[in-house]
Amino acid sequence: MRGTTVLPGDPCTAPRHGEPPVHRLEVRPPAEVPFAAGGFDAMGPMSRAAFPHRHTFYEIVHVVAGSGTHVLDLERHEVRPPQLGVILPGQVHHWEGVHGLEGSLVLFTPEFLVGGVGEEGLLRRLGERPWAALDAAAHERTGRLMEELAEEYRHGADGFAGVLRSLLHVLLVRAARLPGGASRPAPVLRGIAEEFVRLARRAGVDGLSVRECAERLGVTPGHLSEAVRAATGRTPAALLREARTREAQRLIISTELSIRQIAARVGFADPAYFCRFFRRETGRSPGDFRKHHDRRDPSIEGGARPA
Repeated sequence: MRGTTVLPGDPCTAPRHGEPPVHRLEVRPPAEVPFAAGGFDAMGPMSRAAFPHRHTFYEIVHVVAGSGTHVLDLERHEVRPPQLGVILPGQVHHWEGVHGLEGSLVLFTPEFLVGGVGEEGLLRRLGERPWAALDAAAHERTGRLMEELAEEYRHGADGFAGVLRSLLHVLLVRAARLPGGASRPAPVLRGIAEEFVRLARRAGVDGLSVRECAERLGVTPGHLSEAVRAATGRTPAALLREARTREAQRLIISTELSIRQIAARVGFADPAYFCRFFRRETGRSPGDFRKHHDRRDPSIEGGARPA
């Protein structure tokens, strides 16, 4: 995907030796909406990347033509259109031996979701069966939604971000209705998970452990883990790491605090350990992340915002 991976002129390299490249969704000015939609050709050659790589964003792909294989976390999915695929942040995937691959993609970050943790949990559960066959009716409905998303994104009219979020919500709900789609966790488990996610937004920053969070919620660590996994598909520890990472990113971008000061703010007594943690979670050092956001990079389409 054009412009999503690195700063202009940099090669697409792995953050550490032996690891796949990490592709990042860059926003387009002036609205800076972390979203993109369009066909494979509109997204650029990276949309059909034949080498293993990861994303920091979600990708939903509607395949309408072509043959070959989509490899996701080493699991092979034969391309037999029409199909709907879901790729989660952090998953390793690539296309293999594809011919005539056509369709459309929707790319977005967790922050873009209108439903917050509920939609993130829905996406995680959709990711448990990431490559779904579509019948004629589902294919037609999905195609219309993908076209609307791409058109709204291209034109960028007033209020387009709200329209995109609403259309995306419809797409996710309908995807969950497909045979074998995402089931909802029990209400009690869902309630515990929602409480934890609210707590995690501060707990990750304050340096609380999973055990300490469980104590605050009045449950055992094991029960907390079961509830959070059922609702989000992720572990409590992963969500705490994400909370600390997001707070660190916010401070790096929006303040002039030193890296040492930021490390202390997000609960790290050792700045060197914080730097290793941040690189592991984002693929960049804190200093590189700050430099990256000191200047606006090209949008995912590699050009100015369409008129």
